[in-house]
Amino acid sequence: MKDQLLILLNRRNYIPGLEREKMTSELKKETDKKIENYRKQNETVQKNELLFVGSSLMEMFPIEEFIKERNLPLIAYNRGVGGYQTIDLLQVLDICVYDLAPRRIFINIGTNDLSDPNLPIEQMIQNYDQILTDIQEHLPHVELYLMAYYPVNYDASTWEMKPCLAIRTNEKIQEANRNVKELAEKHNARYIDVNSTLKDSNGNLKAEYTIEGMHIKREGYLAILDDVLRYACEPAWS
Repeated sequence: MKDQLLILLNRRNYIPGLEREKMTSELKKETDKKIENYRKQNETVQKNELLFVGSSLMEMFPIEEFIKERNLPLIAYNRGVGGYQTIDLLQVLDICVYDLAPRRIFINIGTNDLSDPNLPIEQMIQNYDQILTDIQEHLPHVELYLMAYYPVNYDASTWEMKPCLAIRTNEKIQEANRNVKELAEKHNARYIDVNSTLKDSNGNLKAEYTIEGMHIKREGYLAILDDVLRYACEPAWS
């Protein structure tokens, strides 16, 4: 069911009329419910810990589960929301970020913007820039890690996903990553690329790691886990 929802999230830009409106309404109900659940969960979080925030590719990263399985002395919270674009996260930073008052944030937001044929990269980056500005105004000492966008695999994609990946190509992702790297420099954040183990010899997302050409299986997240943990465990910047 979750895999089907993820496919719908990324098909909505490529279906017409009333069907799209109905789908968008249903998805909004789901995301609103998720945000409300996060709000309630935030009442009992420990402050000054790790935070992972973004869209579905972050939501599906079972970082909390991995930490428990390895019995690591870390506390991390995942506030990813499937289907979110940069403009959506900008509107819920209070619940997805500020309420947790984290010391270090890993961000992966913007991939759904890249799937939207009507939204230029420049607009996405402008929104992302505002997200970082707002976070730093509210949490001036937080350490920000901007994650490179994961590659996709058009050839390994399902038919439902192909229209999306015809727009969200690896070339477009690489262009967006260059822009995100510049944003990191502007905001004194760190740009991190943990994608090497996810890529095949052609630079595509390995077929064995993907659900439908874009979203990543647990095995894929395990492949990048050590690199992510290396950044999560490094000493405080100052």
